[in-house]
Amino acid sequence: MTNFGYTLMTEQSGPRDLVRYAVAAEHAGFDFEVMSDHYSPWLTEQGHAPYAWTVLGAVAQATSRVGLMTYVTCPTLRYHPAVVAQKAATLQILAEGRFTLGLGSGENLNEHVVGEGWPAIQDRQDMLAEAVEIIRALHTGDLVDHRGEFFQVDSARIWDVPDEGVDLAIAVAGERAIGVFAPLADHLVGVEPKESLISDWNAVDGAPRIGDGARAIGQIPICWDPDEETAKAKAHEQFRWFGGGWQVNADLPTPAGFAGATQFVRPEDVADSIPCGPDLDAVVEAVSAYWEAGFTDIAVVQIGDDGQDRFLAEAAGPLLDKLRAAAPA
Repeated sequence: MTNFGYTLMTEQSGPRDLVRYAVAAEHAGFDFEVMSDHYSPWLTEQGHAPYAWTVLGAVAQATSRVGLMTYVTCPTLRYHPAVVAQKAATLQILAEGRFTLGLGSGENLNEHVVGEGWPAIQDRQDMLAEAVEIIRALHTGDLVDHRGEFFQVDSARIWDVPDEGVDLAIAVAGERAIGVFAPLADHLVGVEPKESLISDWNAVDGAPRIGDGARAIGQIPICWDPDEETAKAKAHEQFRWFGGGWQVNADLPTPAGFAGATQFVRPEDVADSIPCGPDLDAVVEAVSAYWEAGFTDIAVVQIGDDGQDRFLAEAAGPLLDKLRAAAPA
């Protein structure tokens, strides 16, 4: 069975609105909700970046059914892994077992703000692997001392540990990352609907098998609006950065950098990669690339803050009906 989620985009909405959207998305019938964890929006037009963990605590209390997840948190630069372990444990207790900790190697946009520089990708992946080791150790509730290549932990213990633990989902994009992180994770996060991500993951010794308890979680932007041209204009204004791809987007440091990198992107270019307008069948077709690649969980990003209420009230229910009718049982 394919699960469908709703993305709480901290880059395009304020904290109180995000909680309100979370409640509406649960009522609309979404299975889970993911939240971005950014210090800055990609573009100044988006205009927001509240602290994800505070908002998630409120969402955990305002909802009762949907799964919750960070998509994704970098536990290596802006946050020390010992701090991530503590707040993930606390959130899991507040959510009564509904929370999954999504982790990744980060983006320069968010992590450079603490003045520690921006390491090369292999170093970032090695840092993430060590961070996962620390988080796992602390989630046992035992006293932890750690002296590693990147991190030090002195006599640390998490006093409020959830009975069910906290599942870890780790973002991967290439063979090296899959080889390193598949044995360390409970679930996969994928940035593209590539079948090879699933097959390569399942081929790694010691990796939890996708489709047999482990989830493969993806995300896709859409811009639903009753007027197609309005949707295209909004997607271009808010999401033209999306076409740069992970390799570019991970390294740009500021919204000004994203604006410069996308200054020649046209609305029609954005609409070629993001379904825009009222056609729900077009959305289903775009989302189907993920389940055809073997993904078990797919979250949709409705672009733009000003259209969230109408999307959730008018389009989300019919869209979920169409997605569930088309997806494999």
